[in-house]
Amino acid sequence: MGKKPRTAQRRQGSLSRERIIEASIEILDSDGEEGLTFRALSDRLATGPGAIYWHIDNKSELLTAACDSIIARAVDVPVVGMPPEAVIRALALGLFDTIDAHPWVGSALTRAPGQMPMVRILERIGQQIRALHVADEEEWPTACALLNYIVGVGRQNAANAQFTRARDLDRSAFLGSLATTWSQLDRNDYPFTCDVADQLQDHDDRADFLAGINLFLSGLRSST
Repeated sequence: MGKKPRTAQRRQGSLSRERIIEASIEILDSDGEEGLTFRALSDRLATGPGAIYWHIDNKSELLTAACDSIIARAVDVPVVGMPPEAVIRALALGLFDTIDAHPWVGSALTRAPGQMPMVRILERIGQQIRALHVADEEEWPTACALLNYIVGVGRQNAANAQFTRARDLDRSAFLGSLATTWSQLDRNDYPFTCDVADQLQDHDDRADFLAGINLFLSGLRSST
């Protein structure tokens, strides 16, 4: 009583959870979240949906598992001999590049609060915050602020890239058009925007992201 039928045992044994997750990542990278269906996954794995459901209950669980697999690789930053600030920079840039390469990861992270992919990032950040001797009562808000910056900016950068690709836009030309529009705003109402308009076309998103990380780190240095 209570045992799975032998046919079900053979089926689940022929397909691993890891292989399902890797196939899901391939579909997500090529077709986005809309393309990830159990039918598409079954076709790619040359198996029936039942074999997949043995390991994964639903699409939400599958998406979180795929996201966690990607994040686990991204946060595997060597830390031996590196000062905490250098680790934070490496971790942040690794996550930024990962979300840029896998745009679906950013939205998947925001839909998995408290689950393992976010916990992995929080733990890695928190360890370095602690190594910087941040006051106990400031550890949580500091780690959360840094986590939210990394995930939020990474997701927005990926969304911007998807926007231009989906509309077959040339990035430089698109930003040049925006820069022209900004420069023509009423300077009395938008003095800062007018002044930085000429920097928009050729700005480096990754460099801007790192500048934000450096601002965080400067603030931490001054408060410890």
